[in-house]
Amino acid sequence: MKKNIIISSLFLSTVIFAQNKGLVANSESPYSKLQSVGLQDVKWTNGFWKEQFDVETKNTLPYMWDLYHNDEISHAYKNFEIAAGLSKGTFKGPSFHDGDFYKIFEGMAATYAVTKDKKLDVEMDKAIALFAKVQRKDGYIHTPVLIDERWGTLGPEEVKKQLGFEKYNMGHLMTAACIHYRATGKTNFLNIAKGVADFLYDFYKKASPELARNAICPSHYMGIVEMYRTTKNPKYLELANNLIDIRGTTNDGTDDNQDRVPFRQQTTAMGHAVRANYLYAGVADLYAETGEKKLLDNLESIWDDVTYRKMYITGGCGSLYDGVSPDGTSYDPTVVQKIHQAYGRPFQLPNATAHTETCANIGNVLWNWRMLQITGDAKYADIVELALYNSVLSGMDLEGEKFLYNNPLNVSNDLPFHQRWGNEREGYIALSNCCAPNVTRTIAEVGNYAYNISKEGLYVNLYGSNQLRTKSLNGEEIEIEQQTNYPWDGKITLKIVKVPKDLQTFFLRIPGWSQNAEVSVNNAKITDKIISGTYLQLNQKWKKGDVIELNLPMPVELMEANPLVEEVKNQIAVKRGPLVYCLESDQLPAKISVNDVALNLKSNFATNNFTLNNRNLVSIDAEAVINSNNSWNKSLYKPLSSKDATAVSVKLIPYFAWGNKGKGEMTVWMSH
Repeated sequence: MKKNIIISSLFLSTVIFAQNKGLVANSESPYSKLQSVGLQDVKWTNGFWKEQFDVETKNTLPYMWDLYHNDEISHAYKNFEIAAGLSKGTFKGPSFHDGDFYKIFEGMAATYAVTKDKKLDVEMDKAIALFAKVQRKDGYIHTPVLIDERWGTLGPEEVKKQLGFEKYNMGHLMTAACIHYRATGKTNFLNIAKGVADFLYDFYKKASPELARNAICPSHYMGIVEMYRTTKNPKYLELANNLIDIRGTTNDGTDDNQDRVPFRQQTTAMGHAVRANYLYAGVADLYAETGEKKLLDNLESIWDDVTYRKMYITGGCGSLYDGVSPDGTSYDPTVVQKIHQAYGRPFQLPNATAHTETCANIGNVLWNWRMLQITGDAKYADIVELALYNSVLSGMDLEGEKFLYNNPLNVSNDLPFHQRWGNEREGYIALSNCCAPNVTRTIAEVGNYAYNISKEGLYVNLYGSNQLRTKSLNGEEIEIEQQTNYPWDGKITLKIVKVPKDLQTFFLRIPGWSQNAEVSVNNAKITDKIISGTYLQLNQKWKKGDVIELNLPMPVELMEANPLVEEVKNQIAVKRGPLVYCLESDQLPAKISVNDVALNLKSNFATNNFTLNNRNLVSIDAEAVINSNNSWNKSLYKPLSSKDATAVSVKLIPYFAWGNKGKGEMTVWMSH
């Protein structure tokens, strides 16, 4: 018996050392089927994600770091200096400025884990020293309040503070601190985060029902669970449970904030899409620790609602700039509530007016990533891939220094009204630049999504040329070299460099979009049935030099939507592999709108390599028809006519790359 205890203890120690260094430190989460590899364990070597990571390290990260230190533009870092007493002034900028700076910091820490660039380490330590000066003795840190406290301008607005992104900022601080600790081994930021977590624990123990109302955009759900995983302090798990228990128990809750009713009564997605997806991700984290069946049941029900009724073909979430919930059932304003950035009704998916905030799409990744961890179900990895390649990457330009707040699926010059948010990427989106820092950290962390470890073996989630160096759960080294030109080509090879002597299973994700996939091991074709949307298990004793080859045919697919999606009825979209394609107006004759084009379904749909802004892309050439009678001046309806139709050749490009050639029109869905 004693021998077994010793072995178990050694095993646990190895697990912590080997596996507690990923985006989520779930190596000891009892209800997590999969576990993260280390932040530093995956290095992109060439191809798509290497190019994107190079853009991140050379352009996006330094650009954002400098931008948020420039008090003439963002004022974010200046707010910390004022709160610390280093200079006098007032708070400027949106109330979520702190959190956005923490997101950039998190991206820097994740990048450091891979590159070990000492300059990044020095910059982070400078920022951490400033955070320490800002933090109140009770652990509280939120510059809008602390600046007012320091300079005597704080009013009696405690409830208002709750809705001023206070907990959102703290949540991102805690998450960034955990990532920094795993990337560097230093505890200087983690100690600040402990102060924040302790403050929140005490606050929610003592707060009145009004003050205990859950703050908007609950990143602190993910943050506090990550603090529990990192520090093993049980009171943080107690707090995470308490946050769910009290949610929706006050009389002033709203659907906009998902707190009008308790979470355990929620079975469909509603309200502000960013806040919703952050909440769902946080609840998934909590389930991984507690195993409460009701939490998972509700998450799965909400996931079905989003995936099958409320999500765009790009993986985008939050279709409406403004909506109501519930819809049309009462005149009572406490029942019918206005919602910003709303999920909307089932199948309500407009294109030109799609909100689909980049942060909501990143929230979709965060949520589905956590669902994958707790279930091992490939359908969640499919959504992670879909959103990353399409509605997340579309949030910034190819050079990584201009960003989109929303991600429409149609841009039309003739749209007869001004939209709240523009359709051109900007270097800084005044008053709402939250998405740019979010993309910054997300791209830095994509490598951690590529693989998982489990008791059964190694899961391969995302494809891209990389080198994996990690450890199995019992501490044995695993080294894999992946080579592929994915997503432009479906051939993927995995070469085994090091692998445990014991039986080791490889789980290859067979994407849900794929058909007729083929797998071979050392040139011997696998005859087992290969099912799309699942993980294929390859179970044998492996040795150095073994090669697994996966071939995913990538034909051009013409996609249609459920007919209840009225906006695209009788229209088609073009997809190839994980990528959604679009048509831009620069491919058309002058004064012809993308809305005038009808795609020829009998086109050859030839693929061609091309470069745009120094990025390697693949286009799809197709044939289309333009009706000469395309004027809609003072016309709402007119007879259908096919006379004098003109055939044109068009080049479709990946949706994420739209808008990189100057101002113009764009559409994903086309008539035929």
